[in-house]
Order: sequence, then structure tokens, then C-alpha cells
Amino acid sequence: MTDTFVSAETASQPETWRAAAALLPDVAAALPRPGERVAVVGCGTSWFVAAAYAVAREQAGLGETDAFAGSEYPTGRRYDRVVTISRSGTTTEIVDLLRTLDGQETVLVTAVPGSPATHAARHVVALPFADERSVVQTRFATTTLALLRAALGDDVDALAVQAEAALAEPIDDLLDAEQVTFVGRGPAVGLTAEAALKTREAAQFWAESYPAMDYRHGPIAIAQPGRLVWSLGPAPEGLADEVAATGARFVQHDLDPMAGLVVVHRFAVALAERRGLDPDNPRSLTRSVILT
Repeated sequence: MTDTFVSAETASQPETWRAAAALLPDVAAALPRPGERVAVVGCGTSWFVAAAYAVAREQAGLGETDAFAGSEYPTGRRYDRVVTISRSGTTTEIVDLLRTLDGQETVLVTAVPGSPATHAARHVVALPFADERSVVQTRFATTTLALLRAALGDDVDALAVQAEAALAEPIDDLLDAEQVTFVGRGPAVGLTAEAALKTREAAQFWAESYPAMDYRHGPIAIAQPGRLVWSLGPAPEGLADEVAATGARFVQHDLDPMAGLVVVHRFAVALAERRGLDPDNPRSLTRSVILT
């Protein structure tokens, strides 16, 4: 990768994940407690992080957990705690939602202390060391998830070691593909949506995502030579062979899906550069969506 903000931010993820885990003792009281009914809310990338965490928390047996896009939160429903995620703390849907939920147990995870959303949330978890100069999110999203996974009891240092391995995974042989579909299971479903979004944002490249078991129910119809089907985490038995039969290439790394997403970050940036695009400033996008 060349000297772009997003390249440096991608490479820093093992470090920021460890920093997030080290912060946990100071912020644990703000985060969901075992048995609480929790909603996790974000927009775009933050929504996909919310979805990954929601599934992981339920699978850990820690309580019912729902994930929503900021605009789709069911305001008539009651939760013990609402966790919102916003890198800038200025996203209109998140600021408005927090104001609507005034008086409830709300938490904001953000990179920017003192932002508008911080004044509307009851609890604020600030990750300024994970902030980014690139419009395209990489390390803030995964660092937020690293913190939330640490709170679930996951070994974040081991995940960071995997992220270091992800930074060395070869990707050059993937860059001639004409299309990519990401698949995953469980918490990885949210991360596949983020992988496809990152590839579309940075490289204006045709990318889709599906739950791996659902991929056979229609989407496999577009698999053909020259295209990739990329699994974040283990794939269902037989799927790799079914993809190979179409002539498409099946891609899988022996990494936790969150570390696998780091490989996707590098892939998206490399695709953008090959296409002569600026991965720090994708067309039609800004650092935060602020509605007037």
C-alpha cells in the first residue's frame, strides 16, 4: 500500500486493538452487563459492527441483544441499555436518537470526545487513539469491536497477533478479480457486510455479502470464472466445492473474521490504487453524514 492515511490506519490496528483492551477496566461500568437486554445502534460501518457484536453477545449467553441502523431504531421498545457507535459523534441519526432516549441508560462509543453526541449520551466511551483522517473507516470500527469483544471475555491480544498476520497475507493474486462476494456465519455476517461496503467505498468495486448458509439460495448464481467468493471465518461444509464448480475462486484465511477483515481492508485499498482512485476520499462520501 502507498502512503495514504487509510494505509497507515489499517496497519495500526493491532496496536489500537491492544489499547482498547487495556482501556476496558476504566470503561467496563458503562458497557452492557450480563443479563441486560441491549440494543446496539450505528450507521453504515458502525451498524455492521453493532450487528457483529450483537450476535457475539447472544452467543456468549450474556443477554438478548439487537442491532439497528440509526434510522430504524424502534423507539417504542424498551431496553436496559442502548449502545450507540459513532466515530465522529456528529452523525445526525445517532445524535437525534440519543436525545429521544434522554433519561435511559445510553452509551456512546466514539473517537471524538466533546462531540455533539457526547452531550446527549449518559455514558461516553472515547477511543481518540483510534480516530482516523481517512473518510474510509478501518481502525475505529475494528477497535470498537475489539473493546466490545474484550468485555465479552475474548483474548484481544491473541486477536491482535492474528491482525499482524493479516497485514502480511498476500493479496496481489486477488486484485485481477472482476467481482467479490463475502460470506460468513454468526458474528461474521455483520463483518461481511462491512467488507463489501469497504470494497465498494474505497474502490468503486462490485461487492456483495450474504450469510454463508444463505449464499446457496440464489446469490451463487452470479459466481463464475474471474469472480471471488471470500469467506470470513469457517465456511459451511461443501461450500468451497460448490463455488469451485462454478469456476469462481473461493478465498479463505485461517484467521478470526475480525482479523480477516484487515486483509479485506488491504484488498480494498490496493484495488482503489490500481484503479487510480484516492482511497482516503471516495466519491460522494464525507467523514460524517450530517443532515440539515
